[in-house]
Amino acid sequence: MHIKTPICLAAASLSVFAMLTPASASTKPSGLELSLLGRYSAGAVGAGAAEITAYDARTRRVFVVNAEQDTVDVLDLRDPRAPRKVTTLATPGANSVAVHDGLVAVAQQAAGKTGAGSVAFFDARTGAKKRQVTVGALPDMLTFTADGRQVVVANEGEAASYCAGAVDDPEGSVSVIDVRRGTVRTAGFQAWNGKEDALRAKGVRISGPGASAAQDLEPEYITTDGGTAWVTLQENNALAVVDLARATVRDIVPLGLKDHAQPAGALDASDRDGKIDIRPHPVKGVYMPDAIAHFRDRGRTYLVTANEGDSRDWECHSDEVRVKDADLAPSAFPNAVELKKDAELGRLTVLADSPKDAEGRYTELRAFGGRSVSVRAADGSLVWDSGNELERLVARELPGRFNADNEENDSFDSRSDNKGPEPEGVTVGQVRGRTYAFAGLERVGGVVAYDLSDPRRPRLAGYVNTRDFAGDVEAGTAGDVGPEGVLFIDAHDSPTRSPLLVVGNEVSGTTAVYEIRS
Repeated sequence: MHIKTPICLAAASLSVFAMLTPASASTKPSGLELSLLGRYSAGAVGAGAAEITAYDARTRRVFVVNAEQDTVDVLDLRDPRAPRKVTTLATPGANSVAVHDGLVAVAQQAAGKTGAGSVAFFDARTGAKKRQVTVGALPDMLTFTADGRQVVVANEGEAASYCAGAVDDPEGSVSVIDVRRGTVRTAGFQAWNGKEDALRAKGVRISGPGASAAQDLEPEYITTDGGTAWVTLQENNALAVVDLARATVRDIVPLGLKDHAQPAGALDASDRDGKIDIRPHPVKGVYMPDAIAHFRDRGRTYLVTANEGDSRDWECHSDEVRVKDADLAPSAFPNAVELKKDAELGRLTVLADSPKDAEGRYTELRAFGGRSVSVRAADGSLVWDSGNELERLVARELPGRFNADNEENDSFDSRSDNKGPEPEGVTVGQVRGRTYAFAGLERVGGVVAYDLSDPRRPRLAGYVNTRDFAGDVEAGTAGDVGPEGVLFIDAHDSPTRSPLLVVGNEVSGTTAVYEIRS
């Protein structure tokens, strides 16, 4: 069935039919039905009470980062229709959690986020703390390798201040932890210091004021396959390729730009026109992916990214500017007066360090994020991008809630000027022999599924949104709002023997469990 608004809070489900076939596909999408089985509410709204999730098949437990309480909430999932909290793990500064064969790893930032962070290990059954090791600044995400022998940590190294005389910008890095020995090796970026201009020339964004490459490169999310880790450098619009055996960064790969002037890249750029208006604009999109996952097809590794976009908007430094406030070069934008109108590009938030001419006038406008999901080859080259399909999907399924924000329900079109539906989390899993990607849309909500059977022509396969637009977000009556972490549970490991999707919703503080059927 199709979602209607307001969405039923109880058991919403959706199959996407042929009318939603993406323009890039020549055949009908293979449909999935994602049905809400149950949810757990942490009872706190807008405080990050449910973020990243991890699952232990042995104990049938889900581990949920609860930043509001500085804990990891442990949920019993033996009955996914009624998840219940059985205990908590004390994890001050927790940002991420992962599980492998009964061992839980939690990334914890220091009290002062620019200090050295840590990873704590717990027994999944007893909750007993087994070990804690020191890693880099602001460990934002971590994952086990497939064999469970290593934990790989993205130390974002985000700045606390860019103010003159008080610059506090630690170096980003990737920690590689030997689980058995408890030893930590660090893959840093010092080798690129002094080579900032060369990085920029090949398309890697280095933009922090006075920052070295090692300070500016900020690891966000990791996926591993064999002895290699691919790490998103979100603000830098790049990937770091890490050799895990040597704990060294092998390469930094730029991700390129998306052309919103082409029909396939059309977007709605205004939050002040009171309508859905998806069309081409003279803008380039900077992919800036958050989450990354991988899958294998015919012996090749492919990467899947959720192209969220992110800015650095700090005291004394901001890399955001609205087009209406930008000085546009007449040679590049002869119709600048028209473009600066609110109903055109005037409201669109773009990178303040977009290219300029010798007089400081913008010759190109670059917007944050790709508003899309991408498939890339192992070398980082683009294989496929969903184009404008996510915005068109929401326009069709939830026209009255198009590009809504996640802070309030009455917010139609309010995110069109800034990253649109904002895909953030992504995971990959197999359903009846087919490989699918599942991506959460942080702003309007819900999870979209793509069939990856042909990596060069993925097909839209489903969308579910259990946000209740008749409720009140602040009052906690709006269902599931602000999906952050998206977790796939294979049928073999599932308590229902059907594959499940577990989503941590940071705004509503809810952990939602969906059953997946083909």
